[in-house]
Amino acid sequence: MVSTLGVAVVGFGWMGRVHTQAYVRLPHHFPQLPLRPELVAVADEVPGRAEEAAAQYGFAAAVRDWREIAADPRVRAVSIAAPNFLHREIGVAMAEAGKHIWIEKPVGLTAEDARAVAGAVAKAGVQGTVGFNYRGAPAVATARELIASGGIGTVTHVRIRLFSDYAAHPEGALTWRYERERGGSGVLGDLASHGVDLARFLLGEIESLAADTAVFIPERARPTGATAGHARAAGGEPGPVENEDYVNCLLRFASGARGVLEASRVSVGEQNNYGFEVHGTKGAVFWDFRRMGELGVSRGTAFQDQPVSTLYVGPGHGEYAAFQPGSANSMGYDDLKVIEAYHFLRSVAEGTAHGPTLEDAVRSAAALDAMRRSAERRTWVDLA
Repeated sequence: MVSTLGVAVVGFGWMGRVHTQAYVRLPHHFPQLPLRPELVAVADEVPGRAEEAAAQYGFAAAVRDWREIAADPRVRAVSIAAPNFLHREIGVAMAEAGKHIWIEKPVGLTAEDARAVAGAVAKAGVQGTVGFNYRGAPAVATARELIASGGIGTVTHVRIRLFSDYAAHPEGALTWRYERERGGSGVLGDLASHGVDLARFLLGEIESLAADTAVFIPERARPTGATAGHARAAGGEPGPVENEDYVNCLLRFASGARGVLEASRVSVGEQNNYGFEVHGTKGAVFWDFRRMGELGVSRGTAFQDQPVSTLYVGPGHGEYAAFQPGSANSMGYDDLKVIEAYHFLRSVAEGTAHGPTLEDAVRSAAALDAMRRSAERRTWVDLA
């Protein structure tokens, strides 16, 4: 028997739009789910944005204040895609109102914020899913299985990279993303949070780390009006960039493996260059987000001069079969958010967590806080 689940979206920038499209597509790709999302309400403080969303996607209500959604009994689940500094307040309020939440990372500005949301979700007995979408790629799920099965031997080291140019232009507007109070730790929360999640997903817990950070564009122009995405603001009043453009970090895992994590939002010439290389005593696996359906695999007993083959993912790898019937057919970023939506509604339907959880968000945020402390103190930091 299929029943409907009233859902709402808070914050309708790019990510709110992606969440909405994932809800709309969910029944097409996962018809076996016993829940069907019903678009009840959308909230955004920018005048006219919520109304446009309602007209385009069919939300029953459009509001400016997210508190109206918290009070709406028709809404049982909420996507939180508002700016980072609002995540704690909105997440806690929605959980306390008895609503399941699908919240974008990094779930606030600090580990304390993430713990507050996780605690509210646990106390309310609702489900919480977090937007660590890259672990949902079928090739990444396959890499994890291969590593866990000993297919590349004992893991020795990993390198994870997240390079982007979205903030590389010197005329990029000084939005909330570049403020410590509202944007948190800059590229750490935006990109390195994904890197930490991938590291934990593939290799297990991180015991300690040492990090270095930098701001390469120290000043930007303030916008003169509402902005969306990464708008430019040439000629506006200049102001300081308060958070990090770049981070590199050495990792030590509980398993004994070592790692390097590097992230930048100002890498000229790099567009979404995200990926990892995991090496073991008998082989290695390689993944590049821009070639999402491919996994480089090296296995055997040659050790030296051992070749690398390309595995094209297909049915049987992760959730691939929900999207394509045969290997090497392309999937895209939005498909990863549909997989997240599936994990979210499956969690609600079964009352058991599937996919990335608030505890994963807490662990990621704790590592990001440790990176900041390490960069400030110029020393190794242990994770509890």
